[in-house]
Amino acid sequence: MIGIIDKKDCCGCSACAQRCPRHCITMQSDKEGFLYPVVDKHQCTDCGLCNRVCPVINRKPAQQPIAAYAATNSNQAIREQSSSGGIFTQLAEATINDGGVVFGAAFNKNWEVEHIFVDNVDDLSRLRGSKYVQSRIGNSYAIAEKFLKEGKEVLFSGTPCQIAGLKRFLRKEYDNLKAIDIACHGTPSPWIWKSYLDEICHANNISNISGIQFRNKTEGWKRYSFVIKYTGCNGQECEFRETMDKNLFMKSFLSDLCLRPSCHKCPARSGKSGSDITLADLWGAQHICPEIDDDKGLSFVIVWRDGNMPQCNMRAIPYSEALKYNPSLEHDSRERKRRKKFFRLAKRKGVCQSTVQCTTKSSLSMFWKKIKGLF
Repeated sequence: MIGIIDKKDCCGCSACAQRCPRHCITMQSDKEGFLYPVVDKHQCTDCGLCNRVCPVINRKPAQQPIAAYAATNSNQAIREQSSSGGIFTQLAEATINDGGVVFGAAFNKNWEVEHIFVDNVDDLSRLRGSKYVQSRIGNSYAIAEKFLKEGKEVLFSGTPCQIAGLKRFLRKEYDNLKAIDIACHGTPSPWIWKSYLDEICHANNISNISGIQFRNKTEGWKRYSFVIKYTGCNGQECEFRETMDKNLFMKSFLSDLCLRPSCHKCPARSGKSGSDITLADLWGAQHICPEIDDDKGLSFVIVWRDGNMPQCNMRAIPYSEALKYNPSLEHDSRERKRRKKFFRLAKRKGVCQSTVQCTTKSSLSMFWKKIKGLF
């Protein structure tokens, strides 16, 4: 029977809940808004499957990649709509064109983030772009397993812990699965995100939201903006826009104030997830490959297994050099002393005021290093 004593020992992947043969495990939110497994002890038969599929209990060893690339999608329109170089879309299109399905994180109608699958190229826009919230996996692993057993090509994208959960859930390797994880700084609380969004919409009289971008590149890839698109009272399309150094949600995220406890003790960094490819922004591009850094976005593609080289515009780069500017690939986010105070204040005064009060000079300094690609 799965039992969570220290919350750092659960990444919220929901592999245990999906694998339970009696469906006696449900994922329930705690006071910070993170999902944890809750077991109906009257239904549990102690079969042990939940423990065997847990990626925290069953950690894989760290790996070294076989190759690393700076890459971009040749379609400039897709590249502009993407957070970095647009390589996810290129890989996803290839899977769908082969008759397969693609899983990834998408907004639902309430602007919460959840995992879905698509089998149409036109629907890939829902999965495109960074979403700095822990997504609800739901029963995506079970659905993916069904497709895999039917012989369909499946591309499953997610955070490293979500991919680690998928691999443990499946309990075997599938040749028709391509698993892609992202370089993950950590997963912010869904409750903090929803509370922030409610605050901003109330303060700015925003309703009828039509789109949200955490990483809009209109003002450049390195100086990206948080954007909410909505329909104004006169029927015109309007925008709420803040550059990343001004946006309070991004500050709380990059200052490590609202991350899941397990993110400070990640079980899946350094290639432990079992993914085929890791995708990231190539921060530090101005030092690594300045001749191709046009500030429109470059993907950092890390290949862990033979036969998984993406077909795109790419050039080989030294992994060790790029790692200097992308430390979250191997290093956990720090647990901040003010984290508990941040959540406590957020309940009473709101996320925005809580962020202002809990963002120290030192954390702001670290924040600036991160958004400039210097750390």
